[in-house]
Amino acid sequence: MLRSTEPTEEPTTNIGAPPRPPPARPVSEDRIAEAARPTSTITVSSTATAGAQADLEQPQSESVSLTELTVVDIHDHDPDAFTQGLAFRNGRFYESTGLYGGSSVRIVDPVSGEVLLSIALDKDYFGEGLEVVGDRIVQLTWKSGIAFIWDAQTLEPLGTYTYEGEGWGLCAFADHFVMSDGSSTLAFRDLDTFEVLGEVEVILEGQPVHHLNELECVGDVVYANVWFSDEIMVISPTTGQVIARVDGSSLRQHLTSTEGIDVLNGIAYDPNRRVLYLTGKLWPEIFEVPLPTET
Repeated sequence: MLRSTEPTEEPTTNIGAPPRPPPARPVSEDRIAEAARPTSTITVSSTATAGAQADLEQPQSESVSLTELTVVDIHDHDPDAFTQGLAFRNGRFYESTGLYGGSSVRIVDPVSGEVLLSIALDKDYFGEGLEVVGDRIVQLTWKSGIAFIWDAQTLEPLGTYTYEGEGWGLCAFADHFVMSDGSSTLAFRDLDTFEVLGEVEVILEGQPVHHLNELECVGDVVYANVWFSDEIMVISPTTGQVIARVDGSSLRQHLTSTEGIDVLNGIAYDPNRRVLYLTGKLWPEIFEVPLPTET
């Protein structure tokens, strides 16, 4: 079990005020009211195969059982981090934190929990999910319609993308991003232009799964936190079907403190060791678990 002293964060740097600042609004009521946007049709990315299209035409409502987690290690985590996005690359965590006036992008040492480098977003931005692609980080914002692009080594700003709607979670396969917006739909976006390539509605036992949040692309599936839930959905991005469910509720019993914590949110994957790192908003720990679909 990894433990360390309380992390010491380097001074942060503020990003300039946005051209179109959104008004700050309470998190819970606002997101509950606006998150669910059920759709009645499924549109698959142009990269979907003919076999996947055939799957879409077949009803798939089989029961999907819950898989329990086994914690193999525990890592310190900044309890003041309102975790919105988490990734693991080159032995480091990359993290996006949220809240108006508390959002940041940061690089974190997984052994000590120390924040090695951090950039604070302007108070009018609410940070959301992020992904690391090559030498750049792409970080979503909630309602601003802006994704920041950062240098993955220095956190120097490299530019922005714009998009319609809300930004929640983000991950990437070899040839496209996968993005959530709090609804039951996942959108596929170009790695270079961020243009929408297609989308798919996520279905569990015949019903849409709303409030899809933080994402992690693992192999050929997508792991997704569900806001206000301790469950993680394992999704086929070609069909939208939930092929496995992971029960994250047992993680709470391993927390050193549950005072002031928020929901489970934050999934990172280490492909070399084939383990997941899981945490939550304002959680004092990050938990290392074997890849649930392989246990």
